[in-house]
Amino acid sequence: MRYCKLLFTLAVMLVASSNSIWAEGNEDSDDAKLRIICFGAHPDDAEYKSGGTAALWAKQGHHVKLVSVTNGDIGHWQMAGGALAKRRIAESAEVAKRLGVTSQVLDIHDGELMPTLENRRTITRLIREWDADIVIAHRPWDYHPDHRYVGVLVQDAAFMVTVPFFCPDVPALKKNPLFLYSSDRFKKPYPFDPDIAVAIDDVFEQKVDALMALESQTFEGGALGNAEKMALVPPASQPELRREWLRERWDQRAGAESRQYRQALNRWYGPERGEQVKYAEAFEICEYGFQPSNEEIRKMFPFFGTSD
Repeated sequence: MRYCKLLFTLAVMLVASSNSIWAEGNEDSDDAKLRIICFGAHPDDAEYKSGGTAALWAKQGHHVKLVSVTNGDIGHWQMAGGALAKRRIAESAEVAKRLGVTSQVLDIHDGELMPTLENRRTITRLIREWDADIVIAHRPWDYHPDHRYVGVLVQDAAFMVTVPFFCPDVPALKKNPLFLYSSDRFKKPYPFDPDIAVAIDDVFEQKVDALMALESQTFEGGALGNAEKMALVPPASQPELRREWLRERWDQRAGAESRQYRQALNRWYGPERGEQVKYAEAFEICEYGFQPSNEEIRKMFPFFGTSD
């Protein structure tokens, strides 16, 4: 009798434990938080263009993933190949850690990305696996072929992510995500149109701290660096001067975004707050995918507040 009671107690405990585990897993997979995936061509692009906004989403508990579509293995003037790819993967992972997000680097050679069917499948699977509400990428007209083709591949995936028999090994999305382009300076066939501008003042220092990890690009100049340029950068033995040097450059870069896209900032934050924004990141709504109302944009960018 005592043995039967013991078995019954163990069975109850196992059922309770199983239900608890299921509940936790279910909560993690459907926690009512936004899911954002940002594609860049190289292990620095998504970090540069969306890092501040990613940090803002992450601070509110939303799920953000930064994806580099190539491994960056020729993105340095002094080294290349597998050693550089490993270095840049590690740099990208550290940036993501400091921003509070997730990162992934695909094993495609830098400078060799093509808009192939296989790559379209890869992008489609990544968007589906992340169950994305928002997808961010380069515009498909850019100075770098890898940037352009990331834009093309994401555009090509924008419809296919909802088609059940395309890549049927990964369940199709039930609804089409919002697809966004990150900002650029190119004018043809048409200039970047800032539908959305995000104030990143509250996370600007965090973004600078995160980008400190991209040493191969920020301090060594990447593919277009040289010994003369590196000599102008404070050495690693002087981290405070090194950070000050990097901060000054991002003060200029993110400051220029806020000045250039002031009208969009005023639209979303209201003129009083919008005029005070020092640093910004901006995005254009792709005409493919979900076309949100202003109210829906505010839900997807919950740091805007409620004023129009």
